Amino acid sequence: MFLTIGKIVGAHGVKGNIKVHSYAESLSVFEPGRSILVINAKGIEKTFEINWAKPHSRGVLLSLRGIDSRKSAEALIGSELFITRDSLPELEDGVYYWSDIIGLSVFTIDQQYIGRVESIIQTGSNDVYVVKDLSRDHDNETLIPALESVVLEIDLENNTMRVDLPEGL
Repeated sequence: MFLTIGKIVGAHGVKGNIKVHSYAESLSVFEPGRSILVINAKGIEKTFEINWAKPHSRGVLLSLRGIDSRKSAEALIGSELFITRDSLPELEDGVYYWSDIIGLSVFTIDQQYIGRVESIIQTGSNDVYVVKDLSRDHDNETLIPALESVVLEIDLENNTMRVDLPEGL
């Protein structure tokens, strides 16, 4: 299984370095020597080896083996970057990758269906799960703070999340 870890948003310099908007919290996914799958807007796939990566502004500067000119870097702008799931580090109990959370069906403690986690908003203090119930006629969206006091259980085997919503949500 492949996971999206970023998007190429620009070229940097004349040696083929690329600017990446990273979807990952850590630069560890851009480890030198790691293979990375690049898929452009037309669906063309190519695998590259990472030479080096370093933080840059709000993103990452990346050097890929075989991309050695500005022109070849510019040709990759708009492409998505992927790595295999099994290349990610193991997490502590109770900690999840966003890809594990997105798509879960969310229920209250009294079994009321709220919707599916459609996306996650990263805030300074805690993440917020954007949960939508698309089965209704109107677009119903609930924002759920990713706090232990609110998110009581995540069951990846059954693809569910149980929450205790605070008053007003």
